[in-house]
Formats: sequence, structure tokens, C-alpha cells
Amino acid sequence: MPSLNWIGKEKIVNHDKDVPFRLMRKNKKYSLGNSENLILEGDNLEALKALMPFYYGKIKCIYIDPPYNTGNEKWVYNDKVNSPKIKEWLGKVVGPEDEDLTRHDKWLCMMYPRLKLLRDLLSDDGVIFISIDDTEHCYLKQILDDIFGPENFVANIIWQKKYAASNDAKYFSDSHDFIVCYAKKKNKNGDRNGWVRNLLPRTDKQDSLYKYDSGDGKGLWRPDNLTVKTYSKEYDYPITNPKTGKKYYPTQGRCWLSNKKTILKWIDEGRIFFGKDGKGAPQLKRYLNEVQSGTVPMTIWSYEEVGHTDEARKELKIIFRDTKSPFENPKPTRLIKRILQVAMGQNDLILDSFAGSGTTAHAVLDLNKEDGGNRKFILVELEKNIAKNITAERVKRVAKGYSYKTGKGKTVKVAGLGGNFEYVELGPALFSADGNINEKVSFEEMASYVYFTETLSNIEKRRIKGIFIGEYNDTEYHVLFKKKGDNVLNRAALKGIKKDEKRKVVYADKCLLGKEILEQYGIAFKQIPYQVRVY
Repeated sequence: MPSLNWIGKEKIVNHDKDVPFRLMRKNKKYSLGNSENLILEGDNLEALKALMPFYYGKIKCIYIDPPYNTGNEKWVYNDKVNSPKIKEWLGKVVGPEDEDLTRHDKWLCMMYPRLKLLRDLLSDDGVIFISIDDTEHCYLKQILDDIFGPENFVANIIWQKKYAASNDAKYFSDSHDFIVCYAKKKNKNGDRNGWVRNLLPRTDKQDSLYKYDSGDGKGLWRPDNLTVKTYSKEYDYPITNPKTGKKYYPTQGRCWLSNKKTILKWIDEGRIFFGKDGKGAPQLKRYLNEVQSGTVPMTIWSYEEVGHTDEARKELKIIFRDTKSPFENPKPTRLIKRILQVAMGQNDLILDSFAGSGTTAHAVLDLNKEDGGNRKFILVELEKNIAKNITAERVKRVAKGYSYKTGKGKTVKVAGLGGNFEYVELGPALFSADGNINEKVSFEEMASYVYFTETLSNIEKRRIKGIFIGEYNDTEYHVLFKKKGDNVLNRAALKGIKKDEKRKVVYADKCLLGKEILEQYGIAFKQIPYQVRVY
């Protein structure tokens, strides 16, 4: 398969492994209660790495709205990659296209390691949606093929973001964005082993088409086409109107829905409709109770269905009681709600690592309020002021309720949607500059990281007992990390370890037990910090 190449690629493809693992610290001041919902402040590359021990393979849906790289966004490429080619770019602001001809390379170097970590966080039945425009769409598609595999491409959705033409456009008025969709693993066998999209809820408008009732106890129905495109000679025959005797044939290249015997049976049962006066062409009575409980999502999403950019700006103006939106191009809540409806169940988790104004969290709370769901969210925002004063503040206001004044001075109160979140900041790195474990690391943090790197699964905190932190594939894991200078695997420490046939991995600063005793207990000793794996 052809692959995309760019300046710096050889140094960036495994950069996700070089990103330091950082601890996370809750900030109560900006939190709204205790919650599984998180708003994480910090660089999303380090944030995604910090989430791994807790959410590896657990995220059902990811939505991101990364920089489009139009040349006007002023995003900064600042990942610390040890490459002379990339170092030339560090700290430089990406300029307009005619000033910086390497900005596509920078953008790819920024996106690639983040997408790799995002894939690791997705569950096997998970899916990712990415907003983008023409500037980087083709390049994004190629690196997604590289990371997720072309066989897991799902759809390229077109979102109509504007409802009117821009009269100052030089060539064409840009009226849409793309939302590229890939599954972690597409479902191919219908056994739910992989991502399966949901049907969209039926609308009142769709149901209103079923307005006829024959009094046969089958409920409401509507006339439907009786022909199909897939041609079969057996299904190509005339249907005779029993009232007029007129024969009707399917249009050229098409045939009837079923064979002649079945159609005659349907006529006898009153299942075929020949018009109100009984003298028209045959149509099928399609009963409402026969259709799917929802509708199949299409790849074109109109602004009438999911909102537009001006609607999103207005949302933010109202929430923040301001005359100007704090973001130039926010996404409307209805757009993200559509993604939630298609992508995940009522108890699943969504991650947005380019959180911005917090639309994803707003959509989660809104949909939960609407259908009684318990969806959860994790948002990541780099800019401290945005994270605290816009992202978290917006979620607080829509959760608790807020008020605003109309143009006529009338005060409108908006009821809260409910819900809460914890505001989390990136703390120090697990490893210090000299390679030792940071003194600020707690036992629980160390246990979570060790268990994850050993098993690539998330620790169950309720199973931690003493130095025992969990069991995976018939191997027990133990960590001595209670007090500096006292993390020694000796005879006293053996009291917390069962003497049985199970294999045991024990992490400690040092070991004072002989080889014979270690073999008796089935212990493989690993020294902290030297044998702590780096993910």
C-alpha cells in the first residue's frame, strides 16, 4: 500500500513512546463535585499518555477538532522531538501558505503521535470522528490509513457549516467541513465484534408520512414503491388492477419486489394499494410497525439537522452573556449530539482531546438529560485560560443552569442539564531527569502505572490489598512502594505474598531473598526504577 512521506516522519512515527508519563492532579477549585467526567488541562500529547493506565482500550468514541492548518490559526508546533529537521521548526508559529512552505509537514508531525495514542485508548468496538477541511483532509486520510488501516475507514461525512454564501469568496463560497470516521475495528460479521453504528431516532416528520389506516388492525401505513433495482426475470411480469383490468409493468431495468404468487396474495389481503379510487398503479402498503426503530445515518449532514457555525457562536454568546463568541469557529452542540447518537451507547465514554469551548461535554449532558443516559466525557485543553475560564466554565453553567438577557432586555433563565466533572491538571513526570521515580508519586499511582505496563489493562483499585495490586493471566503483581528506603523484598515482605504455584512479579527497590526462596514462591523480582517499563 502506498504511504505518505514528509519531513521528519522517520523521527515522529514512534515519538508517542518517548513522551514522558505524567501524573494527574485534581484541582477542586475548578471542579464541579466528584465525577467520572474529566476536564484535563495540559498538552494533549502528554495528557493522552497520562490517561493510558486508566483508560487504555476503554474509550468508545473519540471526537477531535484539531487545527485545520489554514495558515490563520497561529497554532505552535512545540513537541520536543530530537531531530535537527524538526528542531528547525520548534517554537515557530505557522504562517500563511506563502510564508511557510513546510507547515503541512509540521501539522503531520503534530498529529501523528497523537492519533497513535488515541487509537490505543479506543476500545475494540470504538470509533473516532475528526473534523477537518480541505487544507489537510487528504493528508489526514492517509495517516489514518497508516495508523488504523484502510480497511477500518467508515465514512467521509460532509457537514454543511454555513447556510448562506460568502459574497467575498475569491473562487467558491466554502460551505462545508468534513468529518472523517474510522473504527478501531470494523464489524464485519454482524456479531458486534468491532464497531457497530447506531440508527438515528426517527423524527415526527418521518412518522407523519404514515397517515393512512385501513382498519385492518395493522396500524398506520404509507404508499411505497413496489419495484426494486436488483433485476430478476422471475419478478418481471404484469400486475393487473382488479378494478380496471389494466396491466402494469415495472419500469425498464427494474422488477417487482416479489414473485407473482406473493403479489397476488398481497392483493387478496389488501396489501397492495391502487390509489384512493382503486384505479391507479400498484403500490405497497408500508406499515409503520414494520420499519426499523430508527433511520440509517447518511454522509451529508445539513445545517437544518445538526446546526451551523453561526448557531454555535450564538450558543456561546448566550452562555457567557457576551456580545461576541469567545471562539471564531465553534461546533454546534447539535452536531456533536449527532455523533454521540450514531457512535455510542447510553453508558459509554467519549474523549475530546482538542476540547476548546467544551461543546462535547455540553452535548453529553444535553443528550443524557434528553434520554436518561449516563454517558461520560473526558476533555483535554492545552491553554490554561481557555481550560479554566471557557471549557470548565461553560460546562458548569450548562450543568447548573444560567440566565441571559434578550435584545429587548428580558431575562431568560435556562434550566441546568445536571451532571458534574473533575478538573485535572498534569503533574510532575513519573521519572525524574536522572531516571529515578519522582518522590511525589503515590503508591496508587505507581501501582496503576506498573500494572498497566505489565498487562496493558487497567487496574481495579478495589482489588488492591497491601502490596498486591492485581492478577492477570494467572500472574500476580505486587509493588513495594510505601516508604522511601523501606521498599525491600525480604522475609517480612513475604507475609503479604501467598506461597502457591502462581507466578508472581514483585517490584521493589532491592531484594534480600536468595534464589531458592524466590523459586519457592514463584517470584520474579523487578527493581525500581530500572525495570519499570516505559510505555
